Amino acid sequence: MLTSEEFRRRFPALRELTHLASCSQGALSDTLSAALLEFQHTLVQYGAPWDRWMVVVDRARTLFAELVNADVDEIAVLPSVSSAAFQVASTRDWRTRPTIVSTDMEFPSVAHVWLAQEVNGAKVRYVDEHDGVVHAEDYTAAIDETCGLVSVPLISYRNGVRLPTGDVIENARAAGALTFVDAYQGAGVEPIDVRELDCDFLAAGALKYLLGIPGIAFLYVRGGLVDDRDPQATGWFGRRNPFGFDPRHIDYPSDAKRFEAGTPAIPAAYGAVAGLRLLGEVDQQAVRRHISELGQYAHDSLVAAGERLWSPADPALRGPQVVVVDADPNALAGFLGSRRIATSPRGDLLRVALHYYSTAEDVDAVVAAIRKYRRSGG
Repeated sequence: MLTSEEFRRRFPALRELTHLASCSQGALSDTLSAALLEFQHTLVQYGAPWDRWMVVVDRARTLFAELVNADVDEIAVLPSVSSAAFQVASTRDWRTRPTIVSTDMEFPSVAHVWLAQEVNGAKVRYVDEHDGVVHAEDYTAAIDETCGLVSVPLISYRNGVRLPTGDVIENARAAGALTFVDAYQGAGVEPIDVRELDCDFLAAGALKYLLGIPGIAFLYVRGGLVDDRDPQATGWFGRRNPFGFDPRHIDYPSDAKRFEAGTPAIPAAYGAVAGLRLLGEVDQQAVRRHISELGQYAHDSLVAAGERLWSPADPALRGPQVVVVDADPNALAGFLGSRRIATSPRGDLLRVALHYYSTAEDVDAVVAAIRKYRRSGG
């Protein structure tokens, strides 16, 4: 298993760039660069090598299954987590159990999918946050016998808070509701075991902590789960034999591939394999420990510098982000970017996102730059 120092050396750009924006896009690794060149080579050498490309797509599926401890046939390959959420929502009959439980800490792209189901009879019920934290008891109070689906992020995109996912899933299951976990802000830096979580659905994309590029996501579908109706968005990869080319009949596989639709983004599949292979060389528990320790250092350093934070002070609640409150975070991010420090602004927050390649020197660099920005009147 790679140490954090060995892992960092796989990202040559970090010699000149302080990358603290993994919540938006992971840093470029040597593995990813090579994979994208390999895809380009297939176009030059083979023209349209679908047989080779499908091997890569299936390899990405397998590697993600291994990362979350799922069976390969429980993983669907989709273009985004939004499309994964839609596919899940489209299979439910909301007439008997119309309530969808969500939270203000949910990423809007997923939350909007749930809201769009109101034309089909669904009703969205929200769990509030309190000072940036979502409590298990508030989710519990929102779950009842009318719930058809309970949606809970593993970690919130807004401030990196870790949600009480396990407790929520347990309470939802006791009430007879299905569960959807958006793991986008955790997969790659947070150990995930779908058997331990016992969720029905879990989705994550490749471009952030999974160290790939945009255009591909994965949906875990618990084996044996029965749909109320077939997925409503479909295509040739949602067939039992995609290369059967039968326009007169539609057949859905019994496994998670029934949620797939059109042609996968092949370059993104190469990127996903690159990122997942690299993550396969590290111990996920070691990654979490590294980020927890570095996150505490970042939290303490920013507080000491006089910054107001909206990420949790409790390390047990804090995921891979430390978040600074600012009136104009885009201006602050632009200032930091001019100094080769990549961060991620959202709303009135500046997100500082850590990965296994992040170091105390990275934290020192961003704290010093923010202090300089404040002194300049920012």
